[in-house]
Amino acid sequence: MNALLLAEAAEEQPPLIPHLDELVIGLIAFVIVFGFLAKKLLPNINKVLEERREAIEGGIEKAESAQIEAQSVLEQYKAQLAEARHEAARLRQEATEQGTAIIQEMKAEGQRQREEIIAAGHTQIEADRKAASAALRQDVGKLATDLAAKLVGESLEDHARQSRTIDRFLDELEEKAEAVR
Repeated sequence: MNALLLAEAAEEQPPLIPHLDELVIGLIAFVIVFGFLAKKLLPNINKVLEERREAIEGGIEKAESAQIEAQSVLEQYKAQLAEARHEAARLRQEATEQGTAIIQEMKAEGQRQREEIIAAGHTQIEADRKAASAALRQDVGKLATDLAAKLVGESLEDHARQSRTIDRFLDELEEKAEAVR
């Protein structure tokens, strides 16, 4: 019987077309739900989407400004680094030049001191040689006078005569010594 009722119902209406009552009620329910969604939910969704869009655009703008700022800081850093390297090279060059100048000054000062020491040494040696020569002359003169006095048998106490004799004797010795050289 059920099969019979289904066959009659199938003959009266096509199976995919709903009844007019159901269609009207469905349409009214759709309009109510759509109106509710359009009035309440859609503005909130649009608001959230707008906030999100602004946040994303603001983030992009912030990222771009941060990128620009980072780039400028990087440029400043590179400029400072280049300047520091240039300054370090300049200081190194200056220190090298100062070191060279100090070395030259020290060499010149050492050379000057050496020359002074050598000159003082020569002067001292010459003074010592003259003093030794004078002392030797006196000693040799005294010995020569004593010897001459013994040989001649007379006293050579006269100082002037003694000096002349001694000077003559020493001059003859020096001439002989120079002739031998």
